[in-house]
Amino acid sequence: MSDNTPFGPGRAAGLDRLANFAGRAGKRYAKGRNFDFGPASRGNVSMLSPYIRHRLLTENEILKTTLDHHSLAAASKFVEEVFWRTYFKGWLEHRPGVWADYRHDVAQLAMQLETSAELRDRYDTALSSQTGIDCFDAWMAELLDTGYLHNHARMWFASIWVFTLGLPWQLGADLFYRHLIDGDPASNTLSWRWVSGLHTKGKTYLARASNIAAYTEYRFNPAKQLASSAPPLVDTRVYKAGVLPAAHQGPVTGRFGLLITEEDCLPESLDLGGAPQQLLAALTTESRSPLKVAKPARQFAIAAALDALDRGKRHYGAPGEMAQPGDWGTMLLDWSSRERLSSIVTAYAPVGPVAEQLARARVKLEEQGVTLINVRRRYDSVAWPHASKGYFKLKAQIPDILSTLGIVACSDALQRAAG
Repeated sequence: MSDNTPFGPGRAAGLDRLANFAGRAGKRYAKGRNFDFGPASRGNVSMLSPYIRHRLLTENEILKTTLDHHSLAAASKFVEEVFWRTYFKGWLEHRPGVWADYRHDVAQLAMQLETSAELRDRYDTALSSQTGIDCFDAWMAELLDTGYLHNHARMWFASIWVFTLGLPWQLGADLFYRHLIDGDPASNTLSWRWVSGLHTKGKTYLARASNIAAYTEYRFNPAKQLASSAPPLVDTRVYKAGVLPAAHQGPVTGRFGLLITEEDCLPESLDLGGAPQQLLAALTTESRSPLKVAKPARQFAIAAALDALDRGKRHYGAPGEMAQPGDWGTMLLDWSSRERLSSIVTAYAPVGPVAEQLARARVKLEEQGVTLINVRRRYDSVAWPHASKGYFKLKAQIPDILSTLGIVACSDALQRAAG
């Protein structure tokens, strides 16, 4: 791991963070969560995002642990933060074209960085912390150094990037995705679209100097340095909600192998109905972008996969190995042939690079009679259908979702939600 990242690798580190934070997830969190006190003072937020992003921890256990300490009313702000991530995941599952177009846009802009001296100069000025906007330059340095930013700082940063510096939102989203240890295809892409006025049409987020000063306790005060308005960006592409992709139902039969990816590093809790013959861990971190992916993000993903592989081998009593980088279709075909597998099982991969790799591999596998099985966690299957439109449709269902998942009893959930 990078020496400067604040995150220890693996599930054990995530469980320690959850145990230390759970008691603070109620009113104390709600009161202080929006303050960015700087890299050395993060006790007001959970710092769980890298562990939930790689599913070293599941939403179920985070929510249950939180609600074992607090009522739903008291912990509502933190619970909603968990469900915001769920919402973005589900929304993008309904509209994978948004991701495909973002990937295309980034590829085109990466080429423009090589051909447009003007764009390259403005981009490099931002990345080298030379904009003269102290808060932005400090956040850029923190991002590049640690692979993390406070959530409120991410919003300010994105707004300044788009509306003050006039840089393409896609390059900003790509910058975050390449550097953030918790970089997530859905949350990252859609948050940048939201700031820019593309997710909720016409609604933008304007970073204001007074707000930054107040919530950084005057560490920064960029008075008269920021854009005074944030006109929504225009994108004529229309994305209608489609049907959620199907996922495997029931136990897995036959001789199968278990594929671990960076999207889900908790193989021992998957509902497989049996034990795999072998485990294989594979990564796609480098394919996050046509530009270079940062060391902290790469190292955390590697550590998460190795930790998951070790736990999976012990849980299932099966051998396992780490795959070498390369084409997944060829890699999985070779593995299935060598181990005489009739099917390969993996945790359902939401829209993103892992899903792209699996889609290409599926074609090659099926040509050789090997089935690729996606096992979707019940949490996703219960929550994602409510994420086809705006967040508040999902928010209204939180008590019912918690009840359906057995995290909180139905009557208790309603009582807790009411306070």
